[in-house]
Amino acid sequence: MNSAPWTGHCGCGAVRYQATSAPLHVSLCHCEDCQRASGSPFQGWVFFAKRDITLLCGELRTYAYDGRERTFCGLCGSPISFFDAALPDLMELSLGTMDRASELPARDHNWMDDHWPWVVLDPALPKFPQNAPAPCLT
Repeated sequence: MNSAPWTGHCGCGAVRYQATSAPLHVSLCHCEDCQRASGSPFQGWVFFAKRDITLLCGELRTYAYDGRERTFCGLCGSPISFFDAALPDLMELSLGTMDRASELPARDHNWMDDHWPWVVLDPALPKFPQNAPAPCLT
């Protein structure tokens, strides 16, 4: 994947961010937390090195629980990021907020234990009952 700066923004445009490294992985998460936070059957996440992500403008609201944090735009509610203290060097950015999301194909489905059976999935993508293996920083 291209290492040019990856940018994104919330639905109303108040929050803008940038990631200056290449994406490490793209995953579709079917866990119940992501379903509720996104209001959809699954949430797309793009993994980056945490150190390479910068908030360019706006203010994020944070919801923290069980060693994890979700951020979102305080004005429009768009989900922006997910952080898990168990993976301290990684940050996940919401695929749907990326400016060039169509260039970031999913590599797997995770948390299939919570998958809604009527959602049709790409049979070529690997599926994991819970978390997929975490991407490695290069």
